[in-house]
Amino acid sequence: MRTPCGGAGIRATARVEARADGRGGTALPVLDGEGPLALRRTRSTGATARVTLVGAMSGPLGGDHLTVEAAAHEGARLHIGSAAATMALPGQSEATARYDVRITVADGAELHWLPEQLISVRDSDLRVTTRAEVSEGARLVLREEQALGRTGEPPGRLTSRLVVRRAGVPLLDQELSCGPGAPGGWDGPAVLSGCRAVGQLIVVRPEFAHDKPQPKPLGEWAALTPLAGPAVMVTAVAPDALQVRRVLDEAWSHLG
Repeated sequence: MRTPCGGAGIRATARVEARADGRGGTALPVLDGEGPLALRRTRSTGATARVTLVGAMSGPLGGDHLTVEAAAHEGARLHIGSAAATMALPGQSEATARYDVRITVADGAELHWLPEQLISVRDSDLRVTTRAEVSEGARLVLREEQALGRTGEPPGRLTSRLVVRRAGVPLLDQELSCGPGAPGGWDGPAVLSGCRAVGQLIVVRPEFAHDKPQPKPLGEWAALTPLAGPAVMVTAVAPDALQVRRVLDEAWSHLG
């Protein structure tokens, strides 16, 4: 269903809720998408339910407002990925497009949010906001990757905010703005240093309260940073999205 958004762009929401099924697995009583956002349950393994976000049409375009809401209730295990990269594209409207991700993880639940990269296409303007609310006994693995432009083209305007809270206490609140019109210095040595791809991996685990990895560089492109709580963040920049993925995958293999 395509719903007009103030005469320019569309509004669309995808929702998924995961609950323990009482038999050692995870049920999905809510699995619903609209417009450009389609959700598909894929082959699950063990206690984990796997869901793939499929782009049913182009977007987000200028003026669009897309939202993904994912909740893992007590005892559930949910893994969410995407079928392909998300392309932020220019549209007929010059209004900024918005893409909101809202994640909730209850005590005793685990949620992995591992979509493919977001590509900021030339002349696009997108604001992405990801908010994760994690209970005290919950586990979260969250990966975000952005590529600034397709091969051989300059990027559009991209602003990305990532907020993670545990038991109501902030663990992380950061924002990065890149591309035309962004604050000066975003492509300088203190931020991207000319790189065209950036990514973050956040891992929240109760056991990190007693045994948390120490800060360290991860090769030329990345670093691991403990957060103020039982969580760590890996940040990577690289010339392209493929190298960012390799770094984050290697970091996850050691943390996992």
